[in-house]
Amino acid sequence: MPAAVGLMARFSPRARALMILGAAGLIAIVSSAWLWSSSPSYSVLFTNLSDRDGGAVIAQLSQLNVPYRNADGGTILVPADKVHEARLKLASQGLPKGSVVGFELLEGQKFGLTQFQEQLNYQRGLEGELARSIQSLASVAGARVHLALPKNSGFLRDHQAPTASVLLQLHPGKTLDRAQVAGIVHLVASSVPELTTKNVSVVDQHGTLLASQSEGQGSLDGEQLDYLSQIEASTIKRIEDILEPIVGRANVRAQVTADVDFSNVEQMDESYKPNQAADRATIRSLSSTENSQTGSSGAQGVPGALSNQPPVPATAPINGQAGAANPASTSPGSSAHREQTTNFEVDKNVRHTKTASGEIRRLTAAVVINNKPAPPAASSPAAPGAPAVAAPAAPAAVPWSPKEMDNIQALVREAMGFNEKRGDSLNVVNVPFSQLELPPVEPTPAWQQPETIGLAKEFGKALLFLMLTLIVVFGAVRPALKAIGSQPMMVSAQAPAPAIESAASNRTESASSQLEGMRQIARADPATVANVVKAWVGDPKA
Repeated sequence: MPAAVGLMARFSPRARALMILGAAGLIAIVSSAWLWSSSPSYSVLFTNLSDRDGGAVIAQLSQLNVPYRNADGGTILVPADKVHEARLKLASQGLPKGSVVGFELLEGQKFGLTQFQEQLNYQRGLEGELARSIQSLASVAGARVHLALPKNSGFLRDHQAPTASVLLQLHPGKTLDRAQVAGIVHLVASSVPELTTKNVSVVDQHGTLLASQSEGQGSLDGEQLDYLSQIEASTIKRIEDILEPIVGRANVRAQVTADVDFSNVEQMDESYKPNQAADRATIRSLSSTENSQTGSSGAQGVPGALSNQPPVPATAPINGQAGAANPASTSPGSSAHREQTTNFEVDKNVRHTKTASGEIRRLTAAVVINNKPAPPAASSPAAPGAPAVAAPAAPAAVPWSPKEMDNIQALVREAMGFNEKRGDSLNVVNVPFSQLELPPVEPTPAWQQPETIGLAKEFGKALLFLMLTLIVVFGAVRPALKAIGSQPMMVSAQAPAPAIESAASNRTESASSQLEGMRQIARADPATVANVVKAWVGDPKA
């Protein structure tokens, strides 16, 4: 240590200052480079945290000695190599809890709760569990569920059905299609007893009604719209596929509109034919009844002359004159009765018809065809020795002939399945297409690509450290080294060798005292100093 202090004492103040600045600069550069290379990259731990959850997470990270950073939107960043470990440790502590509570609300119930409070806690827990399930979807950032559960009572005749409302908070730029909305509706309806899908309403954060009770009444659902679009797209593809080999690619445009009947119709028809002849009719049932009764021969009727007269013979006007009396009727007081009933089968036709949904009622197609290129004109061979003639310009496009248009229209009719009885409509037009000259798409320069920008940033950091190092070396260290090398070592020529050696070994003497000693020697013996200088000038090795 004394040797180092003596060495520093030999230098001038400027040289010492340059050496100190150079050493400090080198230490600063090395420290900055080490910190920059060893600084970890941060990754997202949690996003969209509430203030309460964010504070609890930060407090737990501080206890775990995990470095963290805060970002906008309730985002917490931690080193990338500690993300999974931090999440597991926080999950063991039940963090983040979230603003939605589920069935854990029922775990800490106090003794003495009323039935109304128990029912209210159960409803809150059910709403929270449904909200958590809906938030697990990729497009949903947050959700709230409201349930209206009527109170069951056996004394009410009319039972009120439960209803539900769902409010969705979607991520920026994300949307839900009809299938996903239907999935949310069925999820809520299946989780609540006696809740139907028509009693579930879904609304997004902008107030747009995604699903309601009136959906499906007089409107097309997602499957029907997809089926309609599929019919139109397939018809357009068939038309373009059959015309592109003829007119060329990008020379045909087609649009198709389909009118589809999605109604479900069931019809039952029962018809009866007129009665058939007896010999062709089929007997269904036959019943016959016969009764006979025999009475006494005593006098009957009203007393008098009229009741004592004999019975009048029976007459049959259809068969002719009256014949002999029926022997069975000769005995007074007897009667007979015969009855026969015959039922024939009725000729009946019963027809039950159910019309399938999705029947095409009408197709309307519009097809536009570009002009065809004109055939190249035949050029005569040039005579030998004649000057070269410039090549003719490209021929202009010409319209298709009427016969060719009729053939194209016939092909389109067959490709689209044209049905005149159904009322289909087709219109094929030949017009020249307008040629839009689009500017060429220039590739992104290499200096604007994200990979190049990131590489340039890293290279710029390294170059900055190198420049700082060079500035310190050439601005402070190198001048200090030059000052050390140019330090004068002047001694007296007549001084004894032990004195010179002792003077050389005495490194603690300051430069000012050495200079003052040389001046005193020069004043005391100027001739000796002059001889020393002459010897230095005359010596060829000096």
